[in-house]
Amino acid sequence: MYTISVKRDFIAQHYLTGGNWGAENNPHSHHYVIELQLDGEVLDQNGFLVDIVDIEFALDKTVQRFRDRTLNEQKAFNGTNPSLENFAKLFCLDMVTQIQAPNIQAVTVKLWENEIAWASFRIVR
Repeated sequence: MYTISVKRDFIAQHYLTGGNWGAENNPHSHHYVIELQLDGEVLDQNGFLVDIVDIEFALDKTVQRFRDRTLNEQKAFNGTNPSLENFAKLFCLDMVTQIQAPNIQAVTVKLWENEIAWASFRIVR
């Protein structure tokens, strides 16, 4: 199986809701690092799983939606706690809709909120 991965970093703010998590209930920033991983067994006629330029375009488009913004105020998080897990899922679902290569068998988003904590979400097609 082939794997291709692209990373980006950005800063966004959020605050957790629905429980008592101390300082996490107050608005604060994270320097997020997102890693998008695509897996498949077959390369296209050019020897690509997916053209890396297309991956970068899709990833940059989604990162731009959240960069320097408060996640709680974004439509995508209406009614949803902007936890690291929910954010990773949202990102992954967005990548699946944007990257339509027929040879992709799995899409994984790994989202770091700092140097020691991350969550991931994987969709297998």
